[in-house]
Amino acid sequence: MLRLFTGIAAPQEINARIDELVRRLKPLARIRWSPASNFHITTKFIGAWPSERLDELKSALGAVQTGGPIRIAIRGLGFYPNARSPHIFWTGVEGGAALGALAARTSEACAALGVELEKKTYSPHLTLARIDAAGGLESLHAAIGKDPAPEFGDFEARQFHLYLSQPGNHGSVYTSLQEFKL
Repeated sequence: MLRLFTGIAAPQEINARIDELVRRLKPLARIRWSPASNFHITTKFIGAWPSERLDELKSALGAVQTGGPIRIAIRGLGFYPNARSPHIFWTGVEGGAALGALAARTSEACAALGVELEKKTYSPHLTLARIDAAGGLESLHAAIGKDPAPEFGDFEARQFHLYLSQPGNHGSVYTSLQEFKL
């Protein structure tokens, strides 16, 4: 079984700006920080997928009507579900209706193949870290309180990817299996 998801990769220059912030914040909290190579905007988490059906999935994703390139801005910081009991530390993604439509159409294409249809409202973000316990975050909260809305840049997304997620010694490793034009 393969562990898969679809997403949009941010350009290297934006990832470098985000990574600079992560390097400054890393000493402030003992949480599982994401490497810059893993920064992406998930459009659909697929989960476990049989390798013998990979071509079928690629074909379905290739048929998704995307509506063309999507303008995306990366800015701000936050915690999911909230700052008191966080599980994820993220930076915000603004992609408007076009990004939401891509997520919905991708979810529908996967649902036609048996993947559970997404029930939650799509909330795009880039995961900076995963948090196992909420304690010990005071220094991180203080640091981001000084600049809670940093601007990392904007770009025009021209493709989305089907990613393979493989566990590694330092977290998951993401590999693009196929690129799809927007």
